[in-house]
This record gives sequence, structure tokens and C-alpha cells, in this order.
Amino acid sequence: MSEWAYLFKTGVALFAIVNPFGCLPIFISATDGWSPQDRARTANTVAFTVFLVLIVSALLGDHILAFFSISIPSFQVGGGILLMLIAITMMHGRQSHTRQTPEEAEEVAERNVIAIVPLSIPLLAGPGAISSMIIASQQSTGVWTHFGLVIPVAAVCLVIWLVLRLSSRIAQRLGTIGINVITRLMGLILAAMAVEFIAHGISGLFPGLATSAAAL
Repeated sequence: MSEWAYLFKTGVALFAIVNPFGCLPIFISATDGWSPQDRARTANTVAFTVFLVLIVSALLGDHILAFFSISIPSFQVGGGILLMLIAITMMHGRQSHTRQTPEEAEEVAERNVIAIVPLSIPLLAGPGAISSMIIASQQSTGVWTHFGLVIPVAAVCLVIWLVLRLSSRIAQRLGTIGINVITRLMGLILAAMAVEFIAHGISGLFPGLATSAAAL
């Protein structure tokens, strides 16, 4: 697989996980009654925060795993299972509790600072997105590809910024049905990515299985 194809694939998976369209109702509800200027500033803060979190995960993820003595295949399997859980909830049209529990949502609702929590973390840059970037950094084949992960992250964050800035117009055009259709489609793509992550992890944990499968 070429480097550009790998970056494109990573961007598609990341977009499916982040799913900015699925967060539109939450953003609109959280900023209800705000001025257009306040909504614009919130959109800027959210996009920048998500970019920062995902870039740190991509560039320093291997050091984080080394600190906790976690092998790459183990993280691939664990991250793949987490992505699969998120994909299942997306295909059922529900907000995943791996992003935010009801208790966390109730506590955060009482605060005024929502741009970072919960809009950026954990709704957009949640465990699934962070896991995906760490796995992507480990699967990168060269230095350029490793630092090239900035490209899909920046592209996804640009989409987040545009979606949030145009949130009112997009919600009116898509409606509830349109947002649900996009969420389910992204969930299906994410499920396929999760299966691939798990397969790579299992082959790393049990190389004998991969050898036996190749022999068959």
C-alpha cells in the first residue's frame, strides 16, 4: 500500500470514528441561545483541541504504550474491540457510552466550559479516535508516513470546524433522518476497520495462527 493510500485510509477511519455530523445535535443543544460569534469561537476551540489531542496521540503514542509496557498487538486487539463497540452503537443510532457516560454528561451540563469538555473530549476526540491514531502511528512504514499522519488529522479537524460553523444550516438541510443515515454509514465503515485492527493484532499475538492460515 502506498503512503498516500495509507494516509487516505487512516483519514476515512478517523472521520468515521469522530463522526462530526453525529455530534451536530449535541453542539446545537449545548450552544442554544448563543450568539453567532460565541458559536464560532466554540467551533474554533473544538477543532483546535481535537487536532492537538489526536496529533499527540499519533506522534507520542508509541512512547505512551512503552511507558505502560503494552505490546502493539495487544493494543491493536483492544483498540479494535473498542472501535467495534462504537461502530455497533453508531449502526443502532445511539450515542456510545465509551465516549461519555450519563453521569459525566449530567456533571458537565452544569458547567459553562463545554468547548473542551465534552465537545472536544470525549465526544469527538474520544478513546476510539485516540486508539485509532496510536494504532495508525504503529502501522506507519516510514518516518514520512509517521509525521504524515498530521495530514488526515488536519483534514478531519477542518471538516469538524466547517460542520460546527455551519451547524444550523446543515441540521436544517439533513434533518434527523439524514444525520442518522450518515451515522449508520460511518458505523459500518468503522466496523470493517475494527475487524482489520483485531485481525492484525491477533496475528501479532499468535504468529503461529497466521502461518497456519497461510499454509491452508
